[in-house]
Amino acid sequence: MITSPAHARRLTRFLRLLPAIFFTVIVAAFSVLSNRFLSLQNFTNILLQAAHLAVMAVGMTFVLLVAGVDLSVGATMYVAAVSLGLYLSAFPAWLCLLIAIAIGVAFGAVNAFFVVKLRVAPFIVTLATLFVGRGVGLYLSDTRMVLAGSAVSDFAHESSLGVPAPVFVAAVSLAVAFVLLRLTPFGRYVYAIGGDREGARKTGINVEKVTFAVYCLCGAFAAVGGFISLSQAAAAPSTFGERKEFLVIAAAVLGGTSLFGGHGGLLGPVFGAILIQTVQNGLVMIDADPYIYPLITAAIIFIAVLVDSLRAGAIARLERRRIRAEEQETRAEEQETLAST
Repeated sequence: MITSPAHARRLTRFLRLLPAIFFTVIVAAFSVLSNRFLSLQNFTNILLQAAHLAVMAVGMTFVLLVAGVDLSVGATMYVAAVSLGLYLSAFPAWLCLLIAIAIGVAFGAVNAFFVVKLRVAPFIVTLATLFVGRGVGLYLSDTRMVLAGSAVSDFAHESSLGVPAPVFVAAVSLAVAFVLLRLTPFGRYVYAIGGDREGARKTGINVEKVTFAVYCLCGAFAAVGGFISLSQAAAAPSTFGERKEFLVIAAAVLGGTSLFGGHGGLLGPVFGAILIQTVQNGLVMIDADPYIYPLITAAIIFIAVLVDSLRAGAIARLERRRIRAEEQETRAEEQETLAST
């Protein structure tokens, strides 16, 4: 039990450093178990493999910041990938990317309509659209593997300004998200809504409009992740994007974004995505039993939720003590004023 603000601050700092400590331990362990793990080529591969997850985690951050959730991101990336492979195989890569974004925005708008307009719980809405989206993708593909067009499959092997194209797209996505979240009033509204929805409404913020926008953004970033993943795999099997939503949420939360809204940034989710991909890469490197992969994934999700819960509790205790201290100072000032009069 936290008994003082100093203890709460120390716990909060430790929890913020925990993902970095976790990452260091993982790298050290896999380096001992495999002599191929600790190499520049392998870390480059990790960055490439984590690119799509990082983009999706950044999109999820917007939704989590307003105390929402989107469980349909895996289905969104699947539908976007299937659509590109079936109907747009002759199109250039940049046009496929734009169309994928449009598909993602459409999915996000459907989620936002039910969440904002009909006031259905985000968990229920996005769980439903997860199954609906997966069903649509399977129907379009007839449950068969869909091959990417040559332009999209070649995209993963290209580079821009000396940076691999998937990483470049991820960096541009992060830059766009940074501008929206840190350099515009929209970003301040997002944090305000997550911190105190009713308080934000009373200050004149259009809570419904901002919430609608964040779900559309999350869908757009999920579709970009689908485009990147499709270009790297050159095909979308029926399991494409399956259970990806849990890794995306775990990456965002490990990076410091709170499930309770109002707290988080953008670099953290990128780090969380790299951490998760490092674990998956290391398991492949040491030739681990594939049946333990779900157990490792579950452990990562559990750690992310536990860290977030402890962090939220510590922050809440600090805020309560700060409010009490301010109230005591106000009472003391009032007493001094009465005494002087």
